[in-house]
Amino acid sequence: MNASRNAPSTPTDAPTDSPTDAAVNTVRGTPADATVALRSELATLVTESANPHYPDLAALTTTELAAAMNTEDALVPATIQRHVPTIAAIIDQVATRMQAGGRLIYVGAGTPGRVGILDASECPPTFGTDPSKVVGVIAGGSTAVNQAVENAEDSGEAAQRDMAALKLTKNDSVIGMAASGRTPYVIAAVTAARQHGAYTVGFACNESSPLGNAADTALEIVVGPEILAGSTRLKAGTCQKLVLNMISTLTMVRLGKTYKNFMVDLRATNAKLRARSERTLMRATDCDSATATATLEATGGHVKAAILAIMTGLPATRAIELLEENNGFLPAAISANSTTGTH
Repeated sequence: MNASRNAPSTPTDAPTDSPTDAAVNTVRGTPADATVALRSELATLVTESANPHYPDLAALTTTELAAAMNTEDALVPATIQRHVPTIAAIIDQVATRMQAGGRLIYVGAGTPGRVGILDASECPPTFGTDPSKVVGVIAGGSTAVNQAVENAEDSGEAAQRDMAALKLTKNDSVIGMAASGRTPYVIAAVTAARQHGAYTVGFACNESSPLGNAADTALEIVVGPEILAGSTRLKAGTCQKLVLNMISTLTMVRLGKTYKNFMVDLRATNAKLRARSERTLMRATDCDSATATATLEATGGHVKAAILAIMTGLPATRAIELLEENNGFLPAAISANSTTGTH
């Protein structure tokens, strides 16, 4: 199921090993040898290359620097657009499995791990999902959210333990993310998840990556060299956030968590969300504010049930039941009520 790939881009500034490096490289199995091998590998990656357009950042004015970063950032959405068919296929795979009771699990180290946790944490308030349904896993655990955990990204054994703890099934989807596409923790996590029968995606910002090769589907979006060489929290991190926005949001659309273009499964946990719930109900049904407030109170703040109650005239309790009978899909519940004439 691996997505097709073009020939990998090769940075024009990729350094070669010096004679000293070559000499050290003859000492097999030593830490020095491993360092040289890693340096040689990184030299081939677009994500590690220097941006030729901005060779000396300090020589630019602050306005020029800000404009340069904005120019580089603007390249990201256009690059993502070329991968929309693959992203859409991933969304359909994830939605099908979540409809069957599965979970969406993001795995990463460093920035990708934090981006995954951010996206996962937004799903309960936005879509009313159980926190266990969309999960972010980061190398090094919760400590790594706020600070770097030394060597965490290099531990394949930790990844295997973390995946085992999730008790994965064939209905789960695991999206492993690494800008380089070679992070040992993420590759091991995707490999283990696949062995457990989960659907897997290898999301990298380099082509022909080990991570992409380890997964069912390779999503390899090359956004080019960073303005600050190797700082993949920049364009690569932006790419990861934009793609995860698409995957989680559009999966929830497919799961019936929206109505038209409204959030109707949001959890009104604060004043802003309560006001948004009332406004959504008024816009979706063209009711007045008093009706919106009263109906939301009757449904316990359940926006989707309130819409159904107003549109059909059903009592709040019956509206909630009818939604449950139709797996939370509001259009299906409206259609079912029209067919049966239940009031």
